[in-house]
Amino acid sequence: MDALGELYSELILEHYTHPRNYGDLPGADRVEEGYNQSCGDRVVLLLKLRDGRIEDIRFRGYGCAISIASASLMTEHLKGRTIQEARAFAQEFKDFVTGKREKLSPTLGPLVLFRGVGRFPMRVKCATLPWHTLSLALEEKNASQEEEEKEIT
Repeated sequence: MDALGELYSELILEHYTHPRNYGDLPGADRVEEGYNQSCGDRVVLLLKLRDGRIEDIRFRGYGCAISIASASLMTEHLKGRTIQEARAFAQEFKDFVTGKREKLSPTLGPLVLFRGVGRFPMRVKCATLPWHTLSLALEEKNASQEEEEKEIT
């Protein structure tokens, strides 16, 4: 493995063993759960939104190093971002990992470490699970959908 590959592996392992923004978020405005049936990875994303921005974001769950590291890095990059920026970043990251995009914008910096994931289709699902979950959490919901969800929980 080359030096860059080793560095990326170290960063993934660092975020896996010491994930950032992991845990509960009391008073979250949005809670969304994502599940990867292929491997059993599960992520619960919790967001506090304020004035069109992500004021705070956390996650809970379990899974492989790639899914946990992806969630950890994602939460670091999204705090303080607008909802529109978060949606755009999610699409950009998913396109990058699946090979539809060659490069990431400088704003997403360290997420480039997931570049090689596209060679392993099963791992693409792991890396994109938190981002798909984010996209669902940021969907606009009408009042009847929100009331229905409150009744279920």
